[in-house]
Amino acid sequence: MAPTLFDKKPEPGDLIEIFRGGYQHWAVYIGDGFVIHLAPPSEIAHAGANSMMSVLCDKAKVKKEELYKVVERNEYRINNLLDSKYEPKSPGAIVRDAERRVGQELPYSFIQRNCEHFATELRYGKPESRQVCQARDVMLAAGAAAAVGIGVFAIASYFMGGSKEKKDHQ
Repeated sequence: MAPTLFDKKPEPGDLIEIFRGGYQHWAVYIGDGFVIHLAPPSEIAHAGANSMMSVLCDKAKVKKEELYKVVERNEYRINNLLDSKYEPKSPGAIVRDAERRVGQELPYSFIQRNCEHFATELRYGKPESRQVCQARDVMLAAGAAAAVGIGVFAIASYFMGGSKEKKDHQ
């Protein structure tokens, strides 16, 4: 069994966060050792960087699988991340909704409709992805840093270039 980051056993309706190295895969625990998750074709447990290819997929399948098979050797934890923001649905309603979706092929988008959106929608009725928000924030910060760097370079070039022109005219 994979290393776990929690001591308690998951309960039906809990969100399971699986650390795949570079990103997290999400599933909903439904009891008896099973999870339901949205899996693009490239989402293969223990596939590492190859699973990052899911950003190119536009469809994914809802699967019911044993937790240990989805996790393999990756670390995982219970992470009901939005419980302080939203009221979770009852465990019975979460499991029922999840079971109804098994086998369905759904639209998939890394930005708007990924496995975390799927899991949080089942638990809270609200599709949200912390990973997408974090990635967006990193990209915005990188863009701002690049803009500042370009501005500093432009100012430095102006002053250095201006000094050279003055020397040429003297």
